[in-house]
Amino acid sequence: MIVISLQSGSNGNCLYVESRGVRLLVDAGISARQAEDRLLVRGREIRGIDALLISHDHTDHTRSMGTYQRKFSLPVYITEKTLSAVRHRTRLGKVSDIQSFIAGDSIQLAHMTVETLPTPHDGVDGVGFILDDGERRLGILTDLGHVFDGLSDALKTLDAIVIESNYDPTMLEQSGYPKHLKERIRGPGGHLSNRESAELLSGLSAGSLRWACLAHLSEKNNAPDLAIQAHRELCGDELMLYVASRYQASECMEV
Repeated sequence: MIVISLQSGSNGNCLYVESRGVRLLVDAGISARQAEDRLLVRGREIRGIDALLISHDHTDHTRSMGTYQRKFSLPVYITEKTLSAVRHRTRLGKVSDIQSFIAGDSIQLAHMTVETLPTPHDGVDGVGFILDDGERRLGILTDLGHVFDGLSDALKTLDAIVIESNYDPTMLEQSGYPKHLKERIRGPGGHLSNRESAELLSGLSAGSLRWACLAHLSEKNNAPDLAIQAHRELCGDELMLYVASRYQASECMEV
């Protein structure tokens, strides 16, 4: 299984996964041109992708959803509640291939099983994804809200994970953000801090987890070296760590 983060952060999110001929995009928060060009840099073609999976309704995950569907003829897998919220939030335009699912359901795409986990993030009907190709299991878990019941057990089944490590608590507290925004970010519907992400992974690093990609880092309240440091302190040096960029495609991460 090959994973490429095309961009990750509040300025836009899009992730590519391929396994034995099945090719998926997760979220559509960057432009169609950016997604196409960044895949080409990694030797991949966006046309013919089997599905676009949408995690939740926030604009940094859905901004170009309609364009992807129309320009590249991608089937869009999305919950009905999320689709309704997207239609109210943006000018979605005509979308002709919608495949609805219910949060908590599994989606079968050839040999790939996509498990969906409901999340308490403050989107309308958010989900995380676990992709199982019969040999490896990849978690795509950003915009989680907080560490919810069942999350740690789900992580124990994974071979690799893309997980949010959104903010450094000290930077957030000392930032110029208004109080209500600080409370939203660190509240039960917001994001995981570096420390919270590291605590989740700390019990897994000696197990089957091959690597973790730290994602959705805040531009103003985090830095890659701080995210890495927090995870090294709790996970040690054995777990391979990547950091998803806010501005460019990652290397090809192989599970």
